[in-house]
Amino acid sequence: MRYAIVIPVLNQLRYTQMCVESLLAEQVPPESLLVIDNASTDETPAWLAQHPHIPQVRNAVNLGCGGAWTQGALLALNADWVVLLNNDVIAGPRAIDAMLDAAEREGLQVVSPALLEGDNDYDFAQYAPGFLAKTRGLVRRDWFHGVCFAVHRSVFERVGFPDTERQLGGHEDKEFLIRCRRNGIPVGTVGDAVFHHFGSITQKALKEESQAKHLGDRHLFYRKVGFGWLARKRYRAAERSRTQAATAAECAKTGGVSLHMNREQGQWVPH
Repeated sequence: MRYAIVIPVLNQLRYTQMCVESLLAEQVPPESLLVIDNASTDETPAWLAQHPHIPQVRNAVNLGCGGAWTQGALLALNADWVVLLNNDVIAGPRAIDAMLDAAEREGLQVVSPALLEGDNDYDFAQYAPGFLAKTRGLVRRDWFHGVCFAVHRSVFERVGFPDTERQLGGHEDKEFLIRCRRNGIPVGTVGDAVFHHFGSITQKALKEESQAKHLGDRHLFYRKVGFGWLARKRYRAAERSRTQAATAAECAKTGGVSLHMNREQGQWVPH
């Protein structure tokens, strides 16, 4: 099997439905999906029970994003690529196949698609083809994002699986990115595929429920990657500089479009 798509979910059924339906509409075979239900308490379990053709796992407790990603990757042993996906997204034209085609063309072993992020107050289906016409062939190397990233099976053998520590909450992708960089894994984001991302819906819901300002423990993240105070400062400055340079280069080539666009007051802003 070329790929398996692992989708951790925790409540927020409406977004899960839109995500799954958009993938199926873009010719993703149902058997290539794996929904990991992290102990949802809404209608998610009932909806999944009504769709037995979609592979699924029901956890008795919330394993967190990293735990569910690793669980799914271990269950998808026959897939060349494991696509780790948030449930609050809508897939663009041929999103998965186009992303993996670009990864193989560019020699990438971890790859993300372009993102259109924010309110869905526009016609994504109509907008996406024109966006892709501008971004196709672009590559933002040495960076991927946690909304959607596909990992070649060989990478897990070299650097291990996503960290399953629940307290990381939202920093799992960055920790995995740093591990990949340190091990010389070629990673990147490609403009051949695009998703709409509503924007951390599950994390926002958890913050509201717990009244927590931050879900993830960034100090734990820094300890895990071995960053002291000075290294943290340098890391954040380097990431800002990397993002600014990549955005500027992409906009120069496309006439104002980057591989990460934010929807702000009905307008697109490069990010």
